[in-house]
Amino acid sequence: MAYLYLAGAIIAEVIATSALKMSGEFTKIGSSIIVVVGYGVSFYLLALVLRTISISVAYAHWSGLGIALVAFVGGYFINRFQTWPEFLGWP
Repeated sequence: MAYLYLAGAIIAEVIATSALKMSGEFTKIGSSIIVVVGYGVSFYLLALVLRTISISVAYAHWSGLGIALVAFVGGYFINRFQTWPEFLGWP
C-alpha cells in the first residue's frame, strides 16, 4: 500500500509542478489552487509513505521519478523542451 501512496505523491507533485507554469506567477486563481492542493496532497501522501518505507528510499523515488515525469510533461504537454545551454545554466 505504501508504494501506491508513493505513486500518488509523485503524481500529485508532478501535477502541482506543471501547474506552476500555467499559474502565471500565482495570478491565475484556478492554476494556483491546483499548485497548492497538489503540493499539499503530495506531502501528505509522502508522510504516510514514511510510516513504512525509509526516507532515503521514499525520497529517492519521489524526487527521481518526479524530475523525469516533470521533464516529460514539460516537453510533451506544455511544449517546453530544455536546450543544452539552458540545462547548463547558460543564458
